[in-house]
Amino acid sequence: MPEFETTRRVGHSAANMFDLVADVQHYPKFVPLCRSLTVRRRDTLPDGREVLVAEMTVAYKFIRESFTSRVVLDRAKNIIDVTYLDGPFKEMHNRWTFTPVDEERTDVHFHIAYEFKSRTLATLMGSVFDHAFRRFASAFEERANTVYGVHA
Repeated sequence: MPEFETTRRVGHSAANMFDLVADVQHYPKFVPLCRSLTVRRRDTLPDGREVLVAEMTVAYKFIRESFTSRVVLDRAKNIIDVTYLDGPFKEMHNRWTFTPVDEERTDVHFHIAYEFKSRTLATLMGSVFDHAFRRFASAFEERANTVYGVHA
């Protein structure tokens, strides 16, 4: 199963980076391949974690696919877990962790593992997804700089 993992130190607080990644409705503005994203449901668990069910449409050239995921926002632990529910994948999971370095810097860790149901789709989209995931970290960092400003 293809996997991608990266950690970047960014000049923004862990709370700000968590909020930025949790703000899924804005992904079409800056996330590679993301054409639309709709939150279908939003709940709060008894332990305070927020759970979203979101549908994302990704597109590249003539290929357009939509998939649904369960997103668990665990602000107390600075973790966002995304679990695949429905769409073109056999399975997919990704996790964001936000580790404060100090008040203005955070180590942002992103991990994703995925496998397409269709071998044809895997052949067509595999390298495109791999390239897009490699651009994810910088896309979120650039978005943070736009939203929160650039810190020295």
